Amino acid sequence: MRKVIIAGNWKMYKTQGEAAEFLMEFIPEIDNVPEDREVVLCVPFTDLTIVNKSLHGNRIRLGAQNVHWEDCGAYTGEISASMLTEMGVRYVIVGHSERRQYFGETDETVNLRLKAAQNGGLIPILCVGETKQQRDAGAVEQTIFAQLDRGLEGVDLRRLVIAYEPIWAIGTGETCEAIEANRVIGIIRDRLSDPQVTIQYGGSVKPSNIDEIMAQPQIDGVLVGGASLAAGDFAGIVNYK
Repeated sequence: MRKVIIAGNWKMYKTQGEAAEFLMEFIPEIDNVPEDREVVLCVPFTDLTIVNKSLHGNRIRLGAQNVHWEDCGAYTGEISASMLTEMGVRYVIVGHSERRQYFGETDETVNLRLKAAQNGGLIPILCVGETKQQRDAGAVEQTIFAQLDRGLEGVDLRRLVIAYEPIWAIGTGETCEAIEANRVIGIIRDRLSDPQVTIQYGGSVKPSNIDEIMAQPQIDGVLVGGASLAAGDFAGIVNYK
């Protein structure tokens, strides 16, 4: 069966002190989360150690937000898979639209990072999605298929999560209709050789829309940005009905 994964992406937010405060409020709120529901927090590099220490003995998995394709070398500012696993990291986001937009990520470098993550023992969360211009031009499938075909070359689908994040719905307050997100995730699944890959939806996910999103048959979880920064909001999402 496909695993349900609810992941929070803190992006470039929260000092170590703020991370500790979040966890003190959040952890008690998820005591009754069903066993088949995995909870992941993808935090800034500086928060990994303190968050890892706080997670011992509970259900939350630790995630990072990027990984380099080499295990070591002259790559100032980058972090390798072995550095992450040593800190207790299990998941890592790869190819987020903000990385593609602001830091020059391409489908080719995304592919390298995916393979490095898996080779290092991490489970990558591959982000794919279209811009508003691509959607308006009727190029949703074309755009996403290109990202999948180039990004997944040589990648083990058994150790992968995919997040469909329509770029026009990230941080805008505009949410892709649940039925449309379900349709796109369905065509992503049909494109894969393994239909059991967990595929999440991401894009302005909130406690007020999580029930409708998770009621869709193709959607296996969510990748949450802004709403994962507030312990009460993220707990409301994790505890969806």
